[in-house]
Amino acid sequence: MSDLIACLPGDGIGPEVMDEAVRVLERLPIDADVVRLPFGGSAIDEAGDPLPAETLEACRGARAVLLGAVGGPRWDRSPVRPEAGLLRLRKELDVYANLRPATQGEVDLVIVRELVGGLYFGARGLRADGTVFDTCEYHPVQVERIVRRGFELAATRRRSLVSVDKANVLDTSRLWRRVVDEVAQEYPNVELRHALVDSFAMELVTSPGRIDVAVTENMFGDILSDVAAAVTGGLGLAASASLGDGGPGIFEPVHGSAPDIAGTGHANPTAMLRSVALMLEHALGRPDLAVLVASAADDALGSHPTPDAGGRATTREVGDAFLASLDERLAQVALR
Repeated sequence: MSDLIACLPGDGIGPEVMDEAVRVLERLPIDADVVRLPFGGSAIDEAGDPLPAETLEACRGARAVLLGAVGGPRWDRSPVRPEAGLLRLRKELDVYANLRPATQGEVDLVIVRELVGGLYFGARGLRADGTVFDTCEYHPVQVERIVRRGFELAATRRRSLVSVDKANVLDTSRLWRRVVDEVAQEYPNVELRHALVDSFAMELVTSPGRIDVAVTENMFGDILSDVAAAVTGGLGLAASASLGDGGPGIFEPVHGSAPDIAGTGHANPTAMLRSVALMLEHALGRPDLAVLVASAADDALGSHPTPDAGGRATTREVGDAFLASLDERLAQVALR
């Protein structure tokens, strides 16, 4: 029985980079059925809901979810924002561990971001006096499971973990640090250090090569992972994997819908192609193919840089170059 890959093209450049991902999936030697489903702003236009019931049901039954991008200025006045569908999908699938690798030259780091708690999911509202509030809260169990992911990942890499918080100010960060120290007792072979989020942001810019794995809460991780992407080539290269303890993961580029270039044919598909590589590794059990896809993506961008990478190549030209490189690599493996 083939695996189902739920593809959610979404908005802006999402459908454009998703087209290149589907071309890759059709070329790879995997047994998978690919289905495209409405999501985000386009789903609001079609069904009045950024996460229609049929989309959610298909995602629950899928082996993996591949997502393009959501949002754009055309929905700024919508009663329901496209991003609400993304937050709901993450919560429904309980993909609490967001892995954001960033590599370039001597830099090879991963930020492990807690994804279904904290400020983005806390109580919010408007009080009678005009005050607007958003609440950040964490339960120890939420902290423990993401921190454990960080330790386990670090144990497979350079055995170095930095936990990022704001424990000098926030009670949630003090809880975070306490749980980290407790879990650390189970991983004596992993070197642990704590860092405050502001000083760690400077470290990401000035000394990214010393970082192996960083684990942090939702909002800090959102910001820091974009900084890491900028340091290692830009958002057009940044992929992500959002994983839970069971069920499908969500794999997506982190560049957003980029409405300013949507429809121009110059979106950089590299982050999406790298997201396919993460999906092969973490969801489909094909780390061998993941290596080939990631390498082919780097080759394609090197020979056909898009405008954000200093070139003039189109999305389709990068995709064509990628498939040519992938075919060569698949042939070499078959000949061994």
